[in-house]
Parts: sequence; C-alpha cells; structure tokens
Amino acid sequence: MFRNYLLTAWKVFMRRKLFTAINLLCIVLTLVVLMVITALLQNTFFPTGVEGKSDRFVQMIMIRSSHTGRGGMRNGTLGYKLIDQYLKPLKGAEAVSAASFPQSVSVYQDDRVSEVLVRHTDAQYWKILDFTLVSGRLYNADDLAQGRMVAVLNRSTARKLFLDQTPLGQKFSAGGQVFTVIGVVEDEMHVNAFSDMWVPITSQASTDYKNEMFGPYMAMILARKAEDLPAIKQEILRVAKTVRYDDPKRFNVTRMWGDSKMELFARTLLNDDTETGGVGKLLGYIVAAMLLFMMLPALNLINLNVGRILERGSEIGVRKAFGATSAQLVAQLVLENVLLCLAGGAMGLASAAAVLWWVEGLGLIPYLKVHLDFAVFGYGLLITLVFGVLSGVIPAWKMSRLDPVHALKGNA
Repeated sequence: MFRNYLLTAWKVFMRRKLFTAINLLCIVLTLVVLMVITALLQNTFFPTGVEGKSDRFVQMIMIRSSHTGRGGMRNGTLGYKLIDQYLKPLKGAEAVSAASFPQSVSVYQDDRVSEVLVRHTDAQYWKILDFTLVSGRLYNADDLAQGRMVAVLNRSTARKLFLDQTPLGQKFSAGGQVFTVIGVVEDEMHVNAFSDMWVPITSQASTDYKNEMFGPYMAMILARKAEDLPAIKQEILRVAKTVRYDDPKRFNVTRMWGDSKMELFARTLLNDDTETGGVGKLLGYIVAAMLLFMMLPALNLINLNVGRILERGSEIGVRKAFGATSAQLVAQLVLENVLLCLAGGAMGLASAAAVLWWVEGLGLIPYLKVHLDFAVFGYGLLITLVFGVLSGVIPAWKMSRLDPVHALKGNA
C-alpha cells in the first residue's frame, strides 16, 4: 500500500509540474530564510570556539550614573578604575578582564600605512576567551607588570603587514609607539574577541586611564561554573551600590548589570533596566516576526494544496467507488504533502549552507564564520512539515467525505 502511495504521489507531482515547482519554492524559501537567520542568531547568542565559555561569563559595557537630588543622568561605557576597584575583587569570579573596544590605529612600515583595529587588554582576557594560537605566545601578567611593548596579531593582519615574512619578532610602529609581535592567533569575529591586534593595557602612553570611572572599556567576568552566574549577577548589583565618584555632588547612584550575550543585546536594543534586560520581550518580538514572515508562504502553500486536491475529484470518486475509506484517502493526500516538504527541506538545507557560504565570502562582516546547526535545520523542517500536514489535512478530509457520485461528476 505504501509503495502505491509513493508511486501515485510521483505521478501527481509530475502531472502538474508548475504546481509542484511553486510548492517547492515556497518551502525552500521559507526554510532558507529561517535557517540563515536562526544560524546567525545562534552564532551570536550561543557561540562556540573562541567564546565557548559564554555560558560561564557575563559581560558589562555600560553603567548608568545619576544623583538622588538632581535630575541628570549619564549612560557611559566603563572606565578602567571602575573595573579595577569594583569588579576585579568580586569574590565569586574566577577571572575578571578589562578590555578596550576596538579602535582604529595607523601602522607605519617603510612607505606603507595600514589601518588596523587594536584592543588594549589585560592578561585575564586570554583566560576567558579561547583563542586558537597559530604561533608564538600570548602576553601574560608579567608582560603587563613590566610594561613591555608587545603585540598579538590575528592571522589576516599578520599576512597583511608582513606578507610572506615570519611575523614573530617583527617590530612595527602603531599610533606613534613601537611594538614587537610575540604571537599570532586565528581570525575571530565574535563581539568580545573581534580585533586585528591586541596590546597590553599598560602599553598606553599615558596612565590617566587608571583614574577614569568612564572610559572605552568593557568587562568580562568568568564564573567557576555556569551555576555560579546568578550569584555573580547579584554581587554586581550589590557592588553597584558601593561605587563612589570623585565628585559625589554630580553622581552618587550607580546602576550596572552583568549580562549574558542575549541580555546585553536586549538591554542595549530595548533600553531595559530590569535584571534580565528585557530578554523575554526580545524573544517575543523575534518569534512574532518569524511567524509573520511564515504566514504568507504558509497561506500560499494551503491555497496551492487546496487547488491541487480539488482538481482530483474524479480520481477520488473512482477510489471511493471501489471501496477506499476516508482515512485511506486522507493518508495518501497528506503523505504527498509530507514528501513534498521533505524534498523541499533537503533543498532548503543545501541552499541555506550555500547562502551562508556566500555571506561569509562577501566580507561585509569581517572574519565571519557561521556554522549551520542541524538542530536549527530540524526545527525549521519540523515547522515546514507541520504546515505541510495542516495545509493538506483540511482539503483532503473535505474531499474524502464527498459522495462518490458527486465526485465523479466533478461537483467538488
């Protein structure tokens, strides 16, 4: 019986090739868009590789300062003094890192000038992020204590600056300072790891950064295990109440949060002051947007299936006249939809992988590497199958209930 269903489905698909092609196109386009967007979101919020410990650390990029007796408020990124005095002593943390945001700097070499992005970081930075070391070494606490002018480059920047030469030991001038390359790491594009070059915080020309509560820095706080993160978040909220400013007449209240990657994105996008940063709202918006996007192809799929099934009234009438039950007819018609969805799913997976490969190759997002998660594909295919079943069940059941005489006359 199942073999007969498959043969019948194949004949039906080939008889109306245009309907079949349009159905497949709806399924493939829906799956491709869903899988590409979901893969990018997953790569951002639940990364692997260099930020593989993201389930164990929180990050901070912003504090909100105000005064109880004044109406003014300041939203600013962190200064090194705030991180050093209030965050590094956190009792529940395994490691706390201070790192500047990527800043453009000019690198001078003979007759060439190159623009690269540089981060100033401490030694803890390398303990929290799992960079892949290509050659050499990463700078450590001793390098910072001694004020050594050393630098770590990523692979692309090392090739850009030194071509085919070995970068280790090479000296170069950047921003009026001379650095020596001691290490090369793989290219990475994740938010906390993104840069072309990394140098010690202590290599800065001035030490004024040590006295600044606001500045171009972010903090990452690593817990010993993921279960410790809620306690660390609460500790950060308590520490915020102890922050003291040089001018207490201007600011005397501080609000700051330790956020996961999704919480940080939600807080920044929605300007939410709650502990979770409005993650629930953000997820609701994402789900609603996906459902709205899927509504149009789903309705198209239902209309096409209705038309395809209704035109087979005579065939169904003959089968009913020879004793086919309503359940058998529904099973056959739904199976045809499921087979079409499976074919579209396979094509959608291949197309999504091709689109991601194309996006990586464009270079619009430097160092982008996106891995297509088969779990994402599974969820997308499941949704498509659900739509396929629902779009086939209703017209199939309607046709299966027709009187054979009416069906043979084409009175569907």
